[in-house]
Amino acid sequence: MKYGLKIPQTGALDFLSLGALVHRLDPGVIPFRKAHHCDIHVSGGEFNAAANLADCFGMSTGIATAMVDYPIGDLIHERVRAMGVKPFYKHFAHDGVTGPNMATVYSDRGQGVRAPVVFYNRSNEAAARLKPGDFPWKEIFGQGVRWFHSGGIFAALSATTSQVILEGMKAAKAAGAVVSFDLNFREKLWNVFGGGDRAVEVVADIVRNVDVLVGNEEDLQKGLGVSGPEVAAKSKLDPSTFFGMIDAVIGKFPNIKVVATTLREVHSTNRHSWSAVAWVNGQTVAAPTCELDVLDRVGGGDGFAAGFFYAVLQGMEPEEAIRLGWAHGALLTTFPGDTTMASLPQVKAFAKGGSARIQR
Repeated sequence: MKYGLKIPQTGALDFLSLGALVHRLDPGVIPFRKAHHCDIHVSGGEFNAAANLADCFGMSTGIATAMVDYPIGDLIHERVRAMGVKPFYKHFAHDGVTGPNMATVYSDRGQGVRAPVVFYNRSNEAAARLKPGDFPWKEIFGQGVRWFHSGGIFAALSATTSQVILEGMKAAKAAGAVVSFDLNFREKLWNVFGGGDRAVEVVADIVRNVDVLVGNEEDLQKGLGVSGPEVAAKSKLDPSTFFGMIDAVIGKFPNIKVVATTLREVHSTNRHSWSAVAWVNGQTVAAPTCELDVLDRVGGGDGFAAGFFYAVLQGMEPEEAIRLGWAHGALLTTFPGDTTMASLPQVKAFAKGGSARIQR
């Protein structure tokens, strides 16, 4: 009860995500306009948390999502299985020409003073077609699920995806699972699918069902419509703005027990200062600050969330949880792609103050 949460001790799944699967085309440091080849990473804000928890932290996880029956879907499915995540698919047939499609994200890594550039092709995306009734929630939760998670990217995709989130969250609550939501505010998506006013309305309906919220001060302002404090933060690593908004967040959504976020100061594309903070059932905790030499920044926030969720599920103290999430998010930026390649001993060692000295 240190988190104010009643977490089931057992379940067929420790963690279940609901969201869209995507594939990211990554030309590395080469901008797309000059690219000759790309690596393919399977991703999705909601999937990444489940994949990280399974692969690094050894938890039993699942993903409820759309799957298109064509070669790109086959590729994505192979990566889902490789990360150890159990899929619950709503299948869609592909017409061979117009879709529906598995969404594509294009993201070069940038270099030095040149920032990464991210853009999407989510045209006729299968996940946007998901609607209430597409998943057998009673059957899924009947097997036992300890934690249910979704996010703001999926909520933005169409008029029906937020309704699927609400349906899943209500089923999770009825089954006794903890419910979390990563605000993950993406202005490009909301601008296409309803704008800022719709974002606040849709997200508020969802967050009324949430126990654990992930999001920084910009997410809280744009996603929840909560005004920022009058005193500005001294730097991106200063948590005062974030903590200054918590009273307003909890006043608006008293059901929330935990709010957590990363703090990042970007000096260049490849050099970041990194920390994390959380408000936990009335108390505040903070991670140290470290300097990151970033290989690929995409997925760092999802890496933090996974490490933090793992520690909470394991019953660790809040101070341990924030450090474990911080450590895993930091390590994730040293790997190519959106999901983890870290081992749990690596994460624990870094969380305790480990270094980059060679391991023999």
